[in-house]
Amino acid sequence: MANITLNQYLREIQSSWESRSGTEVSELLSFNHPHVMSSRLTSEGFETLVQRLVEPPLDEIVVLHLRCLSYINQQKYLEAYTEQSLLVQAFTKLFQTQKEDNWALYIMYVISLDLRVFAIKADQQLAKNGADKPGQTLEKAAECLMGLFRVCAADNRSSDEDTKRWGMLYLVNQLLKIYFRINKLHLCKALIRAIDASQFRDQFSLSQQVTYRYYVGRKAIFESDFKSAEKFLTFAFERCHRICRTNKRLILIYLIPVKMLLGHLPSSRLLQKYDLMQFSEVVQAVKEGNLLRLNQALLQHDAFFIRCGVYLILEKLKVTTYRNLFKKVTLLMKTHQIPIEAYLEALKFMGIEDIDLDETQCIIANLIFENKIKGYISNTHNKLVISKQNPFPSLATIA
Repeated sequence: MANITLNQYLREIQSSWESRSGTEVSELLSFNHPHVMSSRLTSEGFETLVQRLVEPPLDEIVVLHLRCLSYINQQKYLEAYTEQSLLVQAFTKLFQTQKEDNWALYIMYVISLDLRVFAIKADQQLAKNGADKPGQTLEKAAECLMGLFRVCAADNRSSDEDTKRWGMLYLVNQLLKIYFRINKLHLCKALIRAIDASQFRDQFSLSQQVTYRYYVGRKAIFESDFKSAEKFLTFAFERCHRICRTNKRLILIYLIPVKMLLGHLPSSRLLQKYDLMQFSEVVQAVKEGNLLRLNQALLQHDAFFIRCGVYLILEKLKVTTYRNLFKKVTLLMKTHQIPIEAYLEALKFMGIEDIDLDETQCIIANLIFENKIKGYISNTHNKLVISKQNPFPSLATIA
């Protein structure tokens, strides 16, 4: 296939199209297929031969694919993206005319994936040339993919088996990847709403459901909805195939901090298995209520945490660490009325020098407000009066 002639390629793709084999046509339009290695496909005058051997409307799509291939071989990614974008637009018009039919969904999957990949490479090339608007090509790619999404979402007349709506989740996942990359998460809302309203929501392929919930879980983190984030990311982790170790590790990078915020600390075995020992010191610090150790752990691996986008989430663990530290102080005091000074001394021991009694009282008040401590502050006696029954409820039980 790597040495296929243009004649052979055109006859093969025409034959596959006539037999309505979406998988075969998609392979012959994919840049992950061996045919792209053949230098014969973009020889001079290929457009004339395409028009002679390939019938409309497929001929336009094949010409655009081969033009794109020619630019890829020259590493001209912006030009390649332009041709692929035109190809997707031409396919969208064609796809819309295929009433009550969805055999071409496989073609849509391939060309939309390649469009996103070329947009990323085009933006990287533009950035090297000093472009002042990062992600501009990806943004255009998203608009192009939205055209396909509308065609799929609007297909209400076909039977459940033949509807194009089966392609909705794949396109949503491509769009979510783009919106996360260009930092336009507000654009995800309408897409998520469309999937939530779909009757096929739980019937899409499991791999697509895993991808979708991974991104929806990450979006929930940005909105500080950690309960939802835990639910979506846990689904993604548990159902991600065990051989996809890299993907499972990627999910854990976000799931671990979320679970820690909700009171579930990961085991050393899990961290070792997925090569995430950067979290090890953080876990120990939180467990011990050791603020000094937590600050050192965050500083030691700040580059990794910042690159992954979880540093600010881990910063929130300071509240849990305060709670665990104050629990230790309370147990040492062996009374349900503890002077605020005792907590202040503990904080100073942890290396927090610029803190006074009022600030300590404020930390305790916030912990009470968040139900992490059951009790109240007696301003008259400057003491924390804790409940005699379960004054430090398990974080996992706090709504």
